[in-house]
Parts: sequence; C-alpha cells; structure tokens
Amino acid sequence: MTTASAIAAQPTRAGSPTSESHGEAARRLLSQFPPRPRPSTWSTTEETREAVLARIDRPPLRARVKTTHENRWYGARKILSWLETFPGATWQERWQASPTSMLGMKWTDVVLPWLTERGESAREEALRSGLLCLFVADVIRPDLPFLLRIVQTRYWREAVVEHRDPAGFARIEESADPVVLSSRPGLKACTQIAMILLAKGGGVSDITVGDCIELRQTETVALEKRGGDSRFLFYSLLKDMGQFPPDAPATLRALTVFSGQFTPAELVDRYQLECQPVRDLIVDYLSERQPALDYASFEDLARVLALHFWKNLETHHPRISSLHLDRSVASAWKERLRTKTARRRIADGTMVEVTTPRASYASLLGYVRAFYLDISQWALEEPTRWGPWAAPSPISGNEITYKKDIRRRKARMDQRPRERLPVLPTLVAAAENRLQEARTRLEAIRQAPSGGVFTVLGGTFTKAGKSTRLDASGSACAYDASGRRHHFALAEHRAFWGWATIEFLRHTGVRIEEMLESSHHSITQYTLPSTGELIPLLQIAPSKTDEERLLVVSPELADVLSMIVSRVREASGAIPLIPFYDGLEKIWHPPTPLLFQWSSGGQRRAVSSKTIRKALNEILKATGLTNAAGQPLNYQPHDFRRIFTTEAIMNGMPPHVAQLILGHKNINTTMGYKAVYPEEAINGHRAFIARRRFLRPSEEYRTPTDEEWNEFLGHFERRKVALGDCGRAYGTSCQHEHSCVRCPLLRVDPAQRHRFEEIRNNLTDRITEAEREGWLGEAEGLRVSLAARREQACPTRRTPSPGHHHQPRHPDLPRDHRRTAQALAVTPESCRPDTDESSAN
Repeated sequence: MTTASAIAAQPTRAGSPTSESHGEAARRLLSQFPPRPRPSTWSTTEETREAVLARIDRPPLRARVKTTHENRWYGARKILSWLETFPGATWQERWQASPTSMLGMKWTDVVLPWLTERGESAREEALRSGLLCLFVADVIRPDLPFLLRIVQTRYWREAVVEHRDPAGFARIEESADPVVLSSRPGLKACTQIAMILLAKGGGVSDITVGDCIELRQTETVALEKRGGDSRFLFYSLLKDMGQFPPDAPATLRALTVFSGQFTPAELVDRYQLECQPVRDLIVDYLSERQPALDYASFEDLARVLALHFWKNLETHHPRISSLHLDRSVASAWKERLRTKTARRRIADGTMVEVTTPRASYASLLGYVRAFYLDISQWALEEPTRWGPWAAPSPISGNEITYKKDIRRRKARMDQRPRERLPVLPTLVAAAENRLQEARTRLEAIRQAPSGGVFTVLGGTFTKAGKSTRLDASGSACAYDASGRRHHFALAEHRAFWGWATIEFLRHTGVRIEEMLESSHHSITQYTLPSTGELIPLLQIAPSKTDEERLLVVSPELADVLSMIVSRVREASGAIPLIPFYDGLEKIWHPPTPLLFQWSSGGQRRAVSSKTIRKALNEILKATGLTNAAGQPLNYQPHDFRRIFTTEAIMNGMPPHVAQLILGHKNINTTMGYKAVYPEEAINGHRAFIARRRFLRPSEEYRTPTDEEWNEFLGHFERRKVALGDCGRAYGTSCQHEHSCVRCPLLRVDPAQRHRFEEIRNNLTDRITEAEREGWLGEAEGLRVSLAARREQACPTRRTPSPGHHHQPRHPDLPRDHRRTAQALAVTPESCRPDTDESSAN
C-alpha cells in the first residue's frame, strides 16, 4: 500500500469535518495525478557494502569538510553492518525489515545497544550523519512519515542540494524570486523538495504533481499540519519553472484546505451514526434532494438530519432504529433542540459553557418535517423503496410558525443599522488613521538595521532577523520593551484590507463574497451616446441570485479601486492570476486577476473572509464604540449592505432602483433591508404643529406673564372639592353648577368614600319622601343624582369594553392630582346594586 492510499484509508472522526482528502476536488486530483510508485529495487540499493562505502568516499558524495566526511563515512559503515543482520536481498529490503521506520527520532535506540554489545564505539551524532549520507546516496529510500519526523535541521536540505541534484536546485533558483527563496518559507519549500527526492529517488526534474500531493497528504495526516501558506510554496516553485503539465492545478490548497464538495455518504459519515439502515435512508434521501439544492443548502440539510435529528436521538436513546417516534421521545428531542451550548472565554481567560436559545429552531423543525412528508409522499410512488420508512411526522404544522421569527429577525436587522449608521463616520476615520499608523511603523522597521532599536509613534522596538537575509529591509517583526512580538507587515496588510473593505462595501452595498470575487476585469466603462462621456462601471459577478449587475463607480469608490489596483499590481504592470475558492458552493474557480489578493508565504493567494472579519474587529476595537447595552459594537460585512440600502432609500432612491443595485429578485427583500425609522411620522407631526401655529393667533404662543402663570397654577388648586378633584379643562367653568355628584369629571378621592354612603342614604330617604308626597319631578331628579352616585362609586360599569381603560391625559397636573375613577380601590360589594335602590327605582 502506498502512502497516498494508506492516508486515504484513514477513518474520519465523529463530529469533525470530513478528511481533507475526501472532497470532490481532492478526488479529482488524486485520480488525475497519482504519485510515482517506489520500485522494489534499483541499482544503488543492490550494491555491496564495500561499493557503497567507496562511493561515499569520493565526489559528489564526499563532503568538503573533513570532519563531516569522516562522521558520515563512519556512521554509514556502522548502519550497513547493523542492517546486514536483517533479511533481504537489498539494503531497502533490510531497512524495511528493521524497526527503524516506526521509531522516528528514536531510531538510534536500537542501533546503539547493538554496537555496544559488539564492543564497538557508539557515536549517535555520527550515526545520524551516516543515515543522512545513505539517503542522499539513494541506497535507502525512507517513507515520507519517517522523513517528516527526522528532518529537523538545515543540514538535510543542504546535503541534498549539494550532493544529490545541484543542477535541479540551480534551476529553481533561476526561476524563483531570490528574496522569497532566501526567506524562511522559501527554505522550508526547498526542504520539502529535498524530502521528495529522498523518498522517491531521481532528481528535481523527475518530481510529479502526484509526488507533491502525496507529501501534502502526509504532512496533513502525520503531522496534523493543514494550514500555513508556506507549506504550499514548494509546489508553486516547481510549477513556476515549468515542471508540471499545463493541466496541473494552480495550487494544492484544493487538496488539504479546500477540498471541494462532498458526497451525501461522506457528509453523513461525519457523525458516525450507529443505526446503519437509518444512515442509508438519510444518504438515499439526500441523494434524491441534491439536484434541486445548491450545495450550501444541501450541506445544511445533511447536518440537520444526521446531527441535530438522528445523532441527537441515538445519543439519548441508544439502539433506536425506527422513524416512528413515541410522543415522549419526540417531545424530549424538540425540547433539547430549543437551546444550544457553546464554550466561550470570559474576562479572566477561563472557558465556560453557555446555553442560549437556538435562533434557527423553527428552521430545523421544518427540515425534519419535510423529511417525513417527503418519504410519505414518495412511498405512494415507490412503495418498495420508501414504504417501510413512512411514519407520522413528530412535528405538526402548527409547531412551525415563521411569522414571529420573521418579525423578530426584522427587528434585529433594523436595530443594527440604527446603531451603526450614526457611528459610521467614526469607523471610517478610525480605519484611515489605523492604516496611516501601520504604514508609518512598517516604514520605520524597514529602515532600521537587523537587531537594531528604533522608535516610532511613541513606542520603542527591537528589530528581529539576521543581517544575512537577501531582503534589504530584513524582517518585518520586532519586539517591544515587554518582549512582545509584533509583525508590522501583517498588521499593515490587515489595516489596508480593513480600510478597503469598509470603503468598498459602504459605497457599493455588495455582499462580502461578491467583493472578494471582484477582479480587474470587473472594472469597465460605458460611453454615453449623446455626449461621449465615459461612465466607470463595476461589474458584480453572479453570486447568491446568479444574476450579474453593473454599478456606477462614484469618485470615492474610484479612489479606493485605484489604490487596490496599485497595491496588487506586479512590477510588469499586470495583476497576478490566482485561483479562488467559492466557500458556499465549495468549488474552485480558474485563475483570475482578483483585486483582493496578497502575498503570503512567498506566493499569491486570495484574501479570505476570515482576514476581512479580523481586520474589521481590530478597527472596531481601536474605536472603542459600544452599543446601547454598553457592550463593544461589532460590525459584520453584511451590515454595510443594510446601511447602504437604508441611506439610499432615505435619500430619495426609488426602491425598485435599489432592488436592481442590490441584486434582489423581490422588492420586499430590498424593503426588508431598509431600517424602519419613525422619521415620516415625526416630520408629519411637526408639520401639523407648524400649520396650527400659523393659523392660530400668535398671541397664544407668547411667553405668559407672572400673573397669568400664577392664575394658571391657581386653577388647579381651585379644582379641589370635598369628594376629590374636578377634571374640567383650564379656562372653563363648572357646567353642573357645582353639583359634583352628577358630574362625570369628578375624580373621587378614596379617602372620601364614607361621604358617598351618607349621600346614598340621604338620596334614598328623599326619594321615598318625594314619592310619598307625590313630588314626581323631585323624585326623578333625585334618581338621576343617585344613578350618578353609582357611576362615581363603581367606574367599571361605564367601561366601554373589557380590557379597555380610558385615562384622560393631564400633562400639566402634578403627579398627585393625576387620578381617575379607575384608580379607586372599589370593593365588589360597593359595585353591586343596592336592594333599596332597586326597589326605589
């Protein structure tokens, strides 16, 4: 089994992303460019012990330094003697029969005891030098995992360059940038090329694309080193010198970082479901749904069904194997789904688990309900295939209500522009200031000598690096007084792209993926037929809605684009062509002159969305902006799209034009991006006040005199009556001739309730007397007063409708005087009709 096949056979871990070599792009690369197989034998490994030592003793294998040559020859002789104790016809077979390949750096632990038992001197340093010499002489070809563990010094690279293929490495130096090749990433790339020669044999010209893929796979799995742009530089060096065929991939990031789309089985197997029949059902269901979904939605569906649904059930109900769920099981699952637990770092640096409500709860239920309903529908069409799995859905239609979620989401979306639009000028100014400071620090460290001390912007730093670097400016790293390391070039990189992102997004309103995919080809122009004027345009490539659109480039945006083009342009004037990865569809696009690109690890690559977000966070941290709750204010790239929409529509842009600029298919989506401001209501109310003041006499709006103000305040004092307060308006007289019992404006004081008992008894007696004496008119008037007394004592009888409370507004009254009849503590007994009153009526 080759190294590539052994690595590809590695199982994936539960709950972790699928192995990087399992994506569609990785599979295509592995099938198209297989690595060179190692032959069972070759001429140099079949040589005798004496022939090998004789070849080491003469050029080109003989070292120029005498002590180095003696150590290598001595170590090689001892290792060959030790290998002769193992079976095999060649040195390679004997090496594979020995336990060394499994020991890594500890391989000398088995050779030294053997030498000691024979009474021979044992020098570990000489043994390591001898093994290096045997590898360079192509006597033994070790496996890549073994090499990755023992190649830890520059001597390995220097020995291969000097004694194995000096002409091949000379061609690399001719085609590569000397500054890049002498940097740390460049030296690491040469070491990787040297390891391929040691493991595969031959020279630099014999290296294939498959050999490079195999090395990257081994590094990823054996050393668990996925990232680091410098680990892809070796492939770029070989490709740039014309080593590979034209159809070779532009980068190996498609293999170990962004490996492309995964199959339904690979997506489901991430979570290692225990019930194989259900696992097969989910895979089969996903395969049916895949043609109608984009890859991002397809991946979400796989995660919901495999992880949030069935894996959740298996975790809490082992050996479950049926989609027909009991009511209690379904209820418990839905309750667990309502919340999610995440680990967060608190102020003291410790990690805690925080449980929060799941915002996508309704959407997850919708995925699972659709899963059940689809299977039930398909069971009618293909009963043999889907019929055994048809079961009642554990989620009813009433449980999935999106109206409340939509309203809440709309409120959150509107609140973000309200908080961020007013402080946008502050953010813009902070980005410009941060970029200027970063450039000042970078210029200062470039002018300082390696290891020298320099002061910039009030800080004192010591420049790192060695004076032997080919780059005249040396290292861009420095240490402050506390010993903290600062990378000024990387800081300037993030400061520039943070500033460029803010300016680009706020002037265009595009999505972040559309911004990152903008290329030099996107900048175009249009000539007006009538005047011949050139209108600069920015073409936005199809993205979320698969519709391209053209935006007019404003003067401010033109300045930003000019600075970006000047930054990424090479000395020849051309913008480098680089491939880029679509993070939503998980596919690689062909090389394009992207505007958002930078040099990292000695090679060009696209600026990632992670870098953009990190740059924005650094700028926000420098501003110190906070939200209404006092928490640090955060900006997401999509916030600029909402701000752009809100500003455009509020400044008079028709919504249907904004829809075209934003690339929305539905105008309701565009209006949803506009933050709701009560400005229309505020402006209308202010206009009404202005018209009323214009029509009414201006005398009414003059400043009152002291006498008028005292008379106004005295009015409220004169409204105090025996039973409470009078609620008549200012400047009006009593319309009931101070008959307060009948007046609906009377606000009763609870402390005077006993007076109502006396009035009721008196009215009852007087009504009885009037009826007895035949005073019918008097009796009718007394009954009106008694009915008014009831209304004052029990205000709920005149309440228009349940739950409605009429409270007259009196903003000019003191707080103690703002009372209504509904504020009285009326007991139920006082609210029911009296027996004698009923009989009297």
